Amino acid sequence: MGEHGVTAEQVAEQIRRLSVGDLVVSTASALAQVGYAKLDPAARELEQAQLAIDALDALVPIIERGDADVARDFRQVGANLKLAFAQAAADRPGEEPEADE
Repeated sequence: MGEHGVTAEQVAEQIRRLSVGDLVVSTASALAQVGYAKLDPAARELEQAQLAIDALDALVPIIERGDADVARDFRQVGANLKLAFAQAAADRPGEEPEADE
């Protein structure tokens, strides 16, 4: 038995019950959260945020196969993340924003 009383057989059974669709949705949610975190001015990593955006974009069509409404929600999350990315890229710390003349 494991440390918390969970056996290897119980873990295997939980994995067998796991829906791949649910795992894809969970992964997309995690990517969105990490993507936003990478845009935080205190720890900005634009390349990592862009990677999260690209991965989220790749998962949306897969999510759509199972639930069009959830896919629509993730499309909106992706659009919002892209807008936040554009703002973060324009407001890079230590750089003066370009003035529109």
